Amino acid sequence: MFKLKENNTNVKTELIAGLTTFLTMAYIIVVNPIILKDAGVPFEQVFSATIIATVIGTLWMALAANYPIAIAPGMGLNAYFAYSVVETHNISYQTAFAAVFVAGIIFIILSLTPFRKVLIEAIPENLKNGITAGIGLFIAFIGMRMSGLIVAHPDNLVKLGDLHASGTLLTLLGLAITLILMALRVHGALFIGMIVTGLIAFFTGDLSFEKGFMDTPSLPEGMIITNPITAFVEVWDHALYAVVFSFLLVTIFDTTGTMIGVAKQAGLMKGNTMPRARQALLADSVATTAGAMFGTSPTSAYVESSSGVAAGGRTGLTTVTVAILFLIAAFFGPLVDAVSGITAITSPALIIVGSLMIGAVANIKWNEIDEAFPAFLIILSMPLTSSIATGIALGFISYPILKIVTGKWRSVHPLVYIFAVLFFYQLVFLPH
Repeated sequence: MFKLKENNTNVKTELIAGLTTFLTMAYIIVVNPIILKDAGVPFEQVFSATIIATVIGTLWMALAANYPIAIAPGMGLNAYFAYSVVETHNISYQTAFAAVFVAGIIFIILSLTPFRKVLIEAIPENLKNGITAGIGLFIAFIGMRMSGLIVAHPDNLVKLGDLHASGTLLTLLGLAITLILMALRVHGALFIGMIVTGLIAFFTGDLSFEKGFMDTPSLPEGMIITNPITAFVEVWDHALYAVVFSFLLVTIFDTTGTMIGVAKQAGLMKGNTMPRARQALLADSVATTAGAMFGTSPTSAYVESSSGVAAGGRTGLTTVTVAILFLIAAFFGPLVDAVSGITAITSPALIIVGSLMIGAVANIKWNEIDEAFPAFLIILSMPLTSSIATGIALGFISYPILKIVTGKWRSVHPLVYIFAVLFFYQLVFLPH
């Protein structure tokens, strides 16, 4: 089924690769409920929904596409959901999940049509890199704010927090431990760093396990999205078009880029073509749609899958292993709940993931102002406005303007002009 011999691998190697991938991405089980809890979503709901979306997407990837690429709720989009969509638009998380659901449905449709390829090729590479880097700064900023490393200031907006506070000290210690593990190239450094930080918090009395360690997983609110038509009406009534587009755009870029990168690393590309790309993209779009129905933010292909590939993973058996391990993790909700109450345990992961994403700035053409400034505007505005959508909008508006004044308007894809007009209308005339 998985064509192990054709891919020069075996069962033992695939199982070890699956365990390696799980360890490197297991932090999302803890981090995602913490972030979405700030939007009012019950912890148990997000915890179970995270597992459900991950298992659905990862199994689809394994069985339909036969790739060693895991799917789970994406970092950055969960923060955007909680701190920008829900807070800024002053809407309920149920309405926000409607926007995620609609984006998922559109993604499914695009994955089945050639328009997906047209959309990916139409967006300038520098804007894509700016979006990735901007999201990185955004989630790193959230990690520093959650931990108390930076706090509000009446004049300068933010300032350095109290470095003598126990939570801040624990964050810095956890950050140092995790960075050392990463520098030593230890697989699962983020997850192991969280475990070590948690143990320190336990022995210092900051962490306790009053509810035990294991329990049957539950969905206290059942399915949040039960009627697709109602979801589309919610998006229409609250004018969440830019939100849906942001979810869709970032998910498509994240997933496509990660899939191609991991497939290249595994030697699974056929020239510049990725075999079974449609099935692979459907894994993410279906997982995003299903995740919204149960209560989690959009999913994405995980770059951490590259650790499993480095361990020898080449087929869907690797991702079947990942899915099974996530199913087992579903029974440790009380343990994750206790850990999630200590932001110092998870903040280092946010800061480090942000630092990895900011690396995309290296690919921006900084010596060309008409390419550099729109990307810079995206990177700057995302953390300062606490909105991925606003950053994308400003980038898409400024890019064609600069191309027109420099006489390079023919190099801009017509879709970019359409997006620029739509974003301008949204910023000026619609609530955001």
